[in-house]
Amino acid sequence: MKHALSLIAILFLLFSAFLMTGMVYIVKETEQVVLTQFGQPIGKPITSAGLHFKTPFMQEAHYFDKRLLDWDGVPNQIPTGDKKYIWVDTMARWYIVDALKFLQAMGNERGAQARLDDIINSATRDVITSNILVEVVRNSNRVLDEKENPDKIMFAEEALEKIQLGREALENEILIHAKKIAPQYGIDIMDVRIKRINYVQEVRKKVYERMIAERKRAAEEYRSEGMGKRATIKGKMGKELKSITSKAFRESQIIKGKADQTATKIYASAYSQDAQFFYFIKTMEGYATSICSGTTAMLSTDSDYLKFFNKIE
Repeated sequence: MKHALSLIAILFLLFSAFLMTGMVYIVKETEQVVLTQFGQPIGKPITSAGLHFKTPFMQEAHYFDKRLLDWDGVPNQIPTGDKKYIWVDTMARWYIVDALKFLQAMGNERGAQARLDDIINSATRDVITSNILVEVVRNSNRVLDEKENPDKIMFAEEALEKIQLGREALENEILIHAKKIAPQYGIDIMDVRIKRINYVQEVRKKVYERMIAERKRAAEEYRSEGMGKRATIKGKMGKELKSITSKAFRESQIIKGKADQTATKIYASAYSQDAQFFYFIKTMEGYATSICSGTTAMLSTDSDYLKFFNKIE
């Protein structure tokens, strides 16, 4: 009898544990849950984390992520507005905003990834085919960064083919197109980015040639600007050099004039103190400079030039 009661108790405990396992489910902070009963959704999605209860055997919990999810597309060959074929590789980030609608429309994340392939690829194709190649490839009309070299921006803009929108604006257009369709599936797309662009073989060579030509035109503009600046600098340098030289010459002449004036005053002062001695000194200096070896002079004995020799005893 006791063995029978023990067996019944064990069976009861096992059955209770089995019931509890089917009744309790746990929702994590990063999850949301939709309950279905016999395959039909019941109630609103459960987004609060913690321990929750459901009817065992009859109800089933479907878990979905609340975090941002990644979508990575497959490169597609798309013609641009100017009939240039390119490979476009896109990526996006999305999340589930309505778990109930998502369950009814998609079923699971794998189904959502497949549907996003259609939504984003279609939006990308519509936008790319409506714009020319340069709008897809380039995001700015500038070659150099404005912060690094602001005075050369206008030359780069003139040398390169102008764009009206650019890649970033096209990415925003793709996002707008995709966001119009996504809500009906219970999802929202946060952003779309063009990850990579490559040219088909037929276009690649022509594109490279055009890129080289554009850069050469930009380089010529830079050289022309440099030559103009060099001429300006050289002209300014020559003007400053002439100014400095003229000022230096004027100052040197002033100094020489003052020196001559001082020397004249000294000579005049010395001459006024002893005219005979001054005359004697100047005559001796004249002898030193005019009479030397190899010099022949025919002078009379009473010449003033030789009067000091006549007085020698």
